[in-house]
Amino acid sequence: MSGFAVLAVLGFGVAYIGPMTATSPRAQAAEVAPISLYASTIANAQAYLAASDQTVGLGRDGVVYSVYVTPKPTPTPTPSAAKGSSSSSSSWSPPFVAPDPGTAQSIAYGMVQQRGWGDDEFACLVALWNKESGWRVGAYNAGSGAYGIPQALPGSKMASAGADWETNPATQIAWGLGYIGGRYSSPCGAWSHSQSTGWY
Repeated sequence: MSGFAVLAVLGFGVAYIGPMTATSPRAQAAEVAPISLYASTIANAQAYLAASDQTVGLGRDGVVYSVYVTPKPTPTPTPSAAKGSSSSSSSWSPPFVAPDPGTAQSIAYGMVQQRGWGDDEFACLVALWNKESGWRVGAYNAGSGAYGIPQALPGSKMASAGADWETNPATQIAWGLGYIGGRYSSPCGAWSHSQSTGWY
């Protein structure tokens, strides 16, 4: 074997075996400092005091420390405001916000009023469809196949409201309000169901 080959084998051996046998100071576990009797006593006293209303003096080297525990005040319940709709059983009702003209929400607001539903029902509808589609006409849920502003499943159901169901917000909204009215009687009823089950 040539001298170069011997050096190469020797170099590879050192490079391969060397790191396995060497110990790194970083690889050693750090030692945990032992807990002193004093620290343990303080911890026990604090735990005891937290469970009671007493004051205890603790001391070391002639110095006395007093630990006081102030009990947390009991919160008093505040009466909640009356709900705007009796059809909603959820604990929170969304506020009414007037829609911007020319938007899908503006179209829906007119349709909600035509059905005789008030601003509280419109607020529930806004919250519901914000959650479902963000009021996007082309919103598509790849997991379920739901489509459109009301997330019809399948989207082709909305063809019963118009042939332009894929692109027209008014068609989608008309279908969605019909579905909500038939199944939940109102947008707040649908919102309440959505809040409790995650779908409507």
